[in-house]
Amino acid sequence: MKVFSLALIILLLAALWTGSQGVSFRSPYSTCCYKEMFIKQKIPASLIRSYQKTPSHCSHRAVRVELLKGKKFCVDPEESWFQQYLRQKESTSTST
Repeated sequence: MKVFSLALIILLLAALWTGSQGVSFRSPYSTCCYKEMFIKQKIPASLIRSYQKTPSHCSHRAVRVELLKGKKFCVDPEESWFQQYLRQKESTSTST
């Protein structure tokens, strides 16, 4: 019984250690958008949960848009529909 408990504790500690190491090894480039990741279709404002600009170290300027269902898409920040979305978002935040 002692051997089983010891093995279980070691297994649990190993799982915790590898889980914490996985977080530290993530690439900062995972938040970047690449040419083939961009979508051209307009996303309705009612479906957008949040958005985030990509970091400056990325090769393409982009915005990562997260939808209500959790899907994420890369969008060109200069797209007219996205600019309109930002203006709408600004006007509603300043009026409240």
